[in-house]
Amino acid sequence: MSPGADTPLAPARVLRAGPVSIMVRPRAVAVGVSLAVLCLLAAAVHLANGGTALPVDAVARALLGDDSNRLVYLAVTELRAPRTLAAIIAGACLAAAGALTQTVARNPLASPDILGVTAGSSLGAVSVVVLAGGGAAGLSGMAGNVSLPVAAFAGGVLAGALVYLLALSRSIDSYRLVLVGLGINGLAVSLTTWMLTLGDVTNAAQALTWMSGSLNGKDWPLVEPMAVLGAVLLAAALVLGRRSALLTLDDDVTTGLGVRVGLLRLAAFGLAALLASTGVVVAGPLVFVALASPQIARLITGSVTPPILPSALVGIVFVLIADTVAANALPVSLPAGVATAVLGGPYLIFLVLRYQRRLA
Repeated sequence: MSPGADTPLAPARVLRAGPVSIMVRPRAVAVGVSLAVLCLLAAAVHLANGGTALPVDAVARALLGDDSNRLVYLAVTELRAPRTLAAIIAGACLAAAGALTQTVARNPLASPDILGVTAGSSLGAVSVVVLAGGGAAGLSGMAGNVSLPVAAFAGGVLAGALVYLLALSRSIDSYRLVLVGLGINGLAVSLTTWMLTLGDVTNAAQALTWMSGSLNGKDWPLVEPMAVLGAVLLAAALVLGRRSALLTLDDDVTTGLGVRVGLLRLAAFGLAALLASTGVVVAGPLVFVALASPQIARLITGSVTPPILPSALVGIVFVLIADTVAANALPVSLPAGVATAVLGGPYLIFLVLRYQRRLA
């Protein structure tokens, strides 16, 4: 190779991780730092404008423990901070789940939304809301703090397992995975609609609010354990992400590198289902976050596959901005899921058209 053969490429540092060599490029580092700064700015704006606008300095003092202004202190620490942390958890987990899913499926249109994982979580949560009864208590007490999160988590994991098992043959085919996922998604949505007809009007209204993807009313008893679980799963995704890029290669090539393809694919897809379920438990099914964030991260980093950490950071910014807009754009506060749908819908159309042109 001539001395100038690699001059068009950005300088890179090569790290060794088992059979995988990881290229650490200055562009990826710069994008990661910029996204981290954007996350901090978006979180600050979210805390200051999560309802009645508060001065940023007053919010900062309250977060540092200054309770001289008791009203601001309680508003920030007991109402807005849990909601902001919930948005961060949901955005990071859903986006990381989307990155893993798209890598496994080798398809930019694959995401937990499309593959039925979020619909399975919704079915589990709605089942608890409808069967718990009790009018306004349907989402409070034991049902709200334990039963609903557990049911939503179990529903998402079960849906993901069904999709994987039904789509698995000798290997995972992208089109078969998406088609099976669409089938499971449609089944879960139909069952959810049927469950809504079984409950009274109050429970159905509560379930519909949750299904729209709402961050309202989040409290520490729910957010804190989900934050711990989300951090553990995200750490696992970062570790697994180094190897999951090999899934974009031909199976024979990957096997030749000493990688157990089936086990790696199962681990990546299973972790994606766990991450997506965690995000849905915290904030409900926020549509398009898992679909759009990984592709945005891939484009701005110049990566071949959706990178895990940048995807998670893009997801955090996406959800924080969406919830801030939903809370302040209209006189009546809207669920965050409405804003993510409005912001993500046009991107989905663009992605589908782009994908069709590539196949043509």
